[in-house]
Amino acid sequence: MRICDEIEARLRAAFAPDMLVVEDDSESHRGHSGWREGGQTHFNVQIRAPQFADMSRIARHRAVHAALGPDLVGRIHALALDIRG
Repeated sequence: MRICDEIEARLRAAFAPDMLVVEDDSESHRGHSGWREGGQTHFNVQIRAPQFADMSRIARHRAVHAALGPDLVGRIHALALDIRG
């Protein structure tokens, strides 16, 4: 399974979001630190879920990282998050 598919599956399971977009942005980082052949290193995530409404920005990021788990986060070089309730 591709990393972007794993990200999407784990976030859907954890938050049942109203909106979720996971974009592999690896190619635009070719030659930069952390980039590797085949991509799957740099991601942009937009997620909208009611659970985030009363959370601080830091709490939202922590919740997403917890949902992804250390095994998946450890395989990602860069994860840009746009999280809203």
